[in-house]
Amino acid sequence: MLSFFWLRCLLKMVKGSIVPEDILSFCCDGLQGSTLCSREPGEREEVPGAMGGCSPTEVQMSQLVLPCHTNHRGELSAGQLLKWIDTAACLSAERHAGCPCVTASMDDIYFEHTISVGQVVNIKAKVNRAFNSSMEVGIQVSYEDLCSGKHCSICKAYATFVAQGPPGTKVKLKPLAPQTEEEKIEHSIAAERRRMRLVHKDTLKDLLTRSPRDTELETRDGSVVVPAEKTRVESVELVLPPHANHQGNTFGGQIMAWMENVATIAASRLCHAHPTLRAIEMFHFRGPSQVGDRLVLKAIVNNAFKNSMEVGVCAEAYDQEMSVSRRHINSAFMTFVVLDEEGRPRTLPMVVPQPGDGERRYREASARKKIRLDRKYVVSCKQNEVPLSVPWDQSNKVYLSYNNVSALKTLVAKANWALAREKEKVRIYTLEEDKFLSFRIEMSVRIAAGQAFSLLSDLRRRHEWDRHYASAELVQQVDEDDAIYHVLSQTLSHENKPQDFVILASRRKPCDKGDPYVVAFRSVTLPTHPACPSFTRGETLCSGFCVWPEAEETSKLLRHLRGLREVPAEKQGRPDRAPQGPLGCPGGLADGRTDGWTDRQGAGKEEGAPGRWDGALRPCLPLAFGPREVGGMRTDTGTRRPRADTSHTWPFIFFIFLSNFVSCCTGLDFLVRLMLLESL
Repeated sequence: MLSFFWLRCLLKMVKGSIVPEDILSFCCDGLQGSTLCSREPGEREEVPGAMGGCSPTEVQMSQLVLPCHTNHRGELSAGQLLKWIDTAACLSAERHAGCPCVTASMDDIYFEHTISVGQVVNIKAKVNRAFNSSMEVGIQVSYEDLCSGKHCSICKAYATFVAQGPPGTKVKLKPLAPQTEEEKIEHSIAAERRRMRLVHKDTLKDLLTRSPRDTELETRDGSVVVPAEKTRVESVELVLPPHANHQGNTFGGQIMAWMENVATIAASRLCHAHPTLRAIEMFHFRGPSQVGDRLVLKAIVNNAFKNSMEVGVCAEAYDQEMSVSRRHINSAFMTFVVLDEEGRPRTLPMVVPQPGDGERRYREASARKKIRLDRKYVVSCKQNEVPLSVPWDQSNKVYLSYNNVSALKTLVAKANWALAREKEKVRIYTLEEDKFLSFRIEMSVRIAAGQAFSLLSDLRRRHEWDRHYASAELVQQVDEDDAIYHVLSQTLSHENKPQDFVILASRRKPCDKGDPYVVAFRSVTLPTHPACPSFTRGETLCSGFCVWPEAEETSKLLRHLRGLREVPAEKQGRPDRAPQGPLGCPGGLADGRTDGWTDRQGAGKEEGAPGRWDGALRPCLPLAFGPREVGGMRTDTGTRRPRADTSHTWPFIFFIFLSNFVSCCTGLDFLVRLMLLESL
């Protein structure tokens, strides 16, 4: 294109229609585009990624995979991909901070597919949330096949960057204002991910403390045994100017690429084949290195499982050949697999650890595998893939807590809530998504936000002001912010038995100005509290409260609950019934569903689908008040009658939601309930 332009310019010069100054002007200003354009004085240049509805911090990178980027199989090297990921994330962080930024950590990365020569790697990075001097950057990676037009997701990652100011100063980052629903969700959950990073090491230590001290080697019939020492690799790299970033420090992506290289060699020595990187454990950069440093990279296979192996790799730096002390730069744990010709994982040889540190690494690798599987199952999977009640374990406590809070925050940030009814500044909203039906009740209460938070988060005193609670026993105080309760309800189920629930209650104080107080509930399974024949075990998928301070003695309170339209019976272990609603909601409002939502009993089943509101809200009535007449229609689940016109039933249904919600949050008595009923 440029050569053609210059040819045109040359022809115009010959004809005398253009002067050389115009060409000089193009050389100075016109290389930013293929057309000459002028801007008015003071007019601001358009920032790429800041228009068209994109976040101002969004950075998009597209790279064509060339042979120099690939391994022997013609697939993109994971090290090269890590360099591109770190580059895009750094550019996004610096766009928000307005100053140099360095990589502090990277969360787990799971590589779903490989990328071949000729395909295009598309990377999107944008800042999810800014804290004091650090920020979380979300990265999405996909590939594009130019011939077929196919697009496929590769991985999703979260990186933490720290802003670097002048020496001796600390940068205070400006807050980020999310605009879209997706940005609001990521912004809200970023605080929970940050909390999970801070306790990651403690989770591993706690699991190792509880595991047996003696190293038990896995046995596999016919498997080859390889001493771990035979897989050890050590390599040194000299940091040159091309390896440094614009601050003179070694580029974080380059360090990750070198680490991936030695880890691949160690894995190859175990299996005598070419392994494929599947996952990288969460890691932190301990300190910087500069041009002229020598980086020593060490790798060894810590443990080999049936179809995967963990390779531990570390990077140390020193500034001159004879230097004795070495600085620890980074440590990482990478998971490799070996694929056969059909793309299936091969069985791997067994590893025999060396006594001492080798056995410690062997045990830690087993613990990390369990944590990794728990984290991937609980955190990475979609909300509708998580069962109603997840088994509680010390290894997954952090991630169940994360899932509990993040599920509620995701529900709160949804943008397509529909206002169903408003009365006396109390609003009730609904949200229908796939097989979920969710409710939101919003109101202002004359109570300080902190006091409301304390009242709602302690289930042990719930029975004092909520007549639907018989008792709530504290089973386990997980940490300062999480607890497991065994709740007994006075509400009878369709089996004519009282209900009980095992609930994980997670409470979170505001992380920053503008954040709400959060109290989230979900069901968990404990071996010490199995289902009892004298109770009907209820379950909840997602429910809780968000409280925003409005004034010194007033606050805005949002109550959310989510139910399933149809719950497979096998998910809750008993095919003869569907799961009941939980008592994690005030006044006994049901989160889940009863016989009135999806009839699995077959008793008096009516023809036709239920009406939108009547069919959705009726399940909450028996659990909230028991059998009674509502709008001329009996609500006990034992007798199912043809549905009446919901136009006169709806106000009474709304009253039940509203009066329970108001009474439990503000302590209004029965007289106020009657006033509300008369107003409806």
